[in-house]
Amino acid sequence: MTVVGAGILGLATAWECQRRGATVRVIEAQEIGAGSSGGYVGALAPHVPENWNAKKAFQLESLLMAEGFWASVANASGHDPGYGRMGRLQPLVDMVALARARDRISGAETHWQGLAEWRVVPVADDGWMPASPTGWLVEDTLSARLHPRQALTALAAAVVVGGGRIETGRRFRPTDLFGSEGFGGLVLWATGVDGLNDLSADLAYPVGNGVKGQAALLAYDASGQPQIFADGLHIVPHGDGTVAVGSTSEREFADGALTDGALDALVARVRVICPALAKAPVIGRWAGVRPRAASRAPLIGPWPGRPGHYVANGGFKIGLGMAPKIATVMADLMLDVVSGIPEEFLPRAAL
Repeated sequence: MTVVGAGILGLATAWECQRRGATVRVIEAQEIGAGSSGGYVGALAPHVPENWNAKKAFQLESLLMAEGFWASVANASGHDPGYGRMGRLQPLVDMVALARARDRISGAETHWQGLAEWRVVPVADDGWMPASPTGWLVEDTLSARLHPRQALTALAAAVVVGGGRIETGRRFRPTDLFGSEGFGGLVLWATGVDGLNDLSADLAYPVGNGVKGQAALLAYDASGQPQIFADGLHIVPHGDGTVAVGSTSEREFADGALTDGALDALVARVRVICPALAKAPVIGRWAGVRPRAASRAPLIGPWPGRPGHYVANGGFKIGLGMAPKIATVMADLMLDVVSGIPEEFLPRAAL
């Protein structure tokens, strides 16, 4: 099989198919992680445990299987993907938010099946906890972090160690399907925003669009601490002595790869939210365009009207957390013709 695109969904699915016995190659037009997967943040965080639906159930399964998935990748590749289930803290800004958070405790008990907790805890002066106007925080034990670039390096190495091939710096051509190289005719398109545009053109309606995000990397060692989500921003301590912060969500932009004053403003907000980072130097700046499906759910399944072609796209802000489960169901579908994909995730031809 051929995977077009060396981002998180493409590489995760390539590796999952390969360890089931498929002969795999990955073709990437630029370089590994050139798109939105190659950022800094790496927050694997659940939706709130209420109004339960297929997307939340799928995400829960993926977050629960992530530790084993990434441990297997590390073992196969010899590279650390930077996974750690450290939990998450969220300040509660007013009494309404506090009451809502307490109501969600029972939802977590029901839907998270006793495998993770959603708690409301008082703020403690531990040097890391953010301030909260109410004096209370949500603490969940399901959230985890992944170092995006380390994870991509580990996945790519696992594919190569397992006998797969990764070709960067060239585009996929229809003639690549022919010849005697043994890769077969299955093609997975995991090409981010460009892939959404191609699918939209083919199906004659917009299936999604790109949203620019900017993030920064700070030099500060908080590797044993939980991530923080406050004022719409993620603050994620990584295991290498850095903290990633982000991101903006920009619908209109001239250059998707350019960082600017919006990132400066984001970093200034982070320093207020988390005083421990007040003097932490910025050692990296990143901008990229994330693929957002119109449905707000991942877009995975057969490409309508193209037998043997499949899509894995639309991860937007949850692609890293969804990757283990998406890789599993896509391998089930492509190799065993078994579909465990929720109906709302499937690409559809225009009616």
